[in-house]
Amino acid sequence: MTLIGGLLAPLAVAAVLVPWRTHLPNTDAALVLVVVIVAVAVMSGGRRAGGIVAALSAAFWFDLFLTQPYEQLSITRATDIETTVLLLVVGVAVTELAVRGHRHRTHAQIEAAYVSMLHGTAELIAAEAPAYEVIDRVSGHLKALLGLRECVYQDGSLIGRHPLLQPDGHILWDETRWDIEQYGLPRDQLELRVRGGGRYLGRFLLTGEPGTAPSLEARLVAVVLADQVGASLVRHPAVAHRA
Repeated sequence: MTLIGGLLAPLAVAAVLVPWRTHLPNTDAALVLVVVIVAVAVMSGGRRAGGIVAALSAAFWFDLFLTQPYEQLSITRATDIETTVLLLVVGVAVTELAVRGHRHRTHAQIEAAYVSMLHGTAELIAAEAPAYEVIDRVSGHLKALLGLRECVYQDGSLIGRHPLLQPDGHILWDETRWDIEQYGLPRDQLELRVRGGGRYLGRFLLTGEPGTAPSLEARLVAVVLADQVGASLVRHPAVAHRA
């Protein structure tokens, strides 16, 4: 829909301007079309294609409808050629700015969500909540954070040779670093160990959705969440589960 909007929105606006084209300076018409490009670029949700299509479409319809000779794909005045080129260049530049702005906003929102997870868990621990409540909270966070289908906590068990999510956020499987960016999460359950007081206390077994590839930042937050569970278990070693 964004591509269709990028194609048709400049056409609609250019057609509206046709009755005034003999009185409206071409530079003003071009500025109106730039506004249309900006609107499409912002609505494209961080994708360049919509804005670039809108820029190309705006330049095309500007040439066809708003420069002399009208209804012909030819321009006789040098100033009109310059305006058309600038319309295209500015449109592409505005699209790039919109894409970068969207990415910055998205990154800020993700970071805020990470901080909220860590802060909420820390508050739960500070409030002397039972360890099972902390484990339940962290399990939910891990599922959302890593895109998991299932997340199970086990007390002090190291049975099986699962791929391991390491403290540095990388995954080790059979002594080999797993390329998560290329392959996504391993098909086997991923082990996230819980430590506290300098010793091993338990683990989360993580089952990912096919093709899920959480970022390194997300994986590092997962490691910190596991450490928070460890801190809770050290304070309440006998209440890891409900009675």
